[in-house]
Amino acid sequence: LKVGLLALTLLAAGGGQAQTLCGSLAASYGPFDFRTDREKLPIVTGAHFTPEVEALIRGTTGRLPGGDIAYTLRAIPNHPGALISMARLGEKEKTEQPSGSNYTIECWFDRAIRFRANDQVVRMIYADYLIKKQRIADARAQLDAVGKLAADNPFTHYNLGLLLTDLKDYDAALLHAHRAM
Repeated sequence: LKVGLLALTLLAAGGGQAQTLCGSLAASYGPFDFRTDREKLPIVTGAHFTPEVEALIRGTTGRLPGGDIAYTLRAIPNHPGALISMARLGEKEKTEQPSGSNYTIECWFDRAIRFRANDQVVRMIYADYLIKKQRIADARAQLDAVGKLAADNPFTHYNLGLLLTDLKDYDAALLHAHRAM
């Protein structure tokens, strides 16, 4: 697994080469930014990211939710709820590539970050995923990137503090708590 992740990291560092491993961002509909293209999202979410899909109960286009979550992430790579649901589905199925998914969970995060590297929410969700996988150095790298992007956003500093608490980095968590206030 570590060798595969290293290969993914090396490919990502090489620029466009990561597209061969985690796919192009081109989509039949999209890609759209969750933060700014709000008027275009209901077409996707209404058909593919329903409450039942988000809760991993069932899919809308198939029996299982993975295909609908994957479609949502192809159209809206930085959709936070879909990223969380894909990670939860992998956890539920005990696999890195959930059923119905074209890519590994790691690839979905790679695609979201390639799409909008400045999306702090995506990076915090990714850091949380990495913390659960005990990949502390990788999680810290994502949190460092969030800290640089956070500016004076109290929501971001608050959540950054919570994730740093998960890492038992209480001094840094306190710093971000004060910035949030």
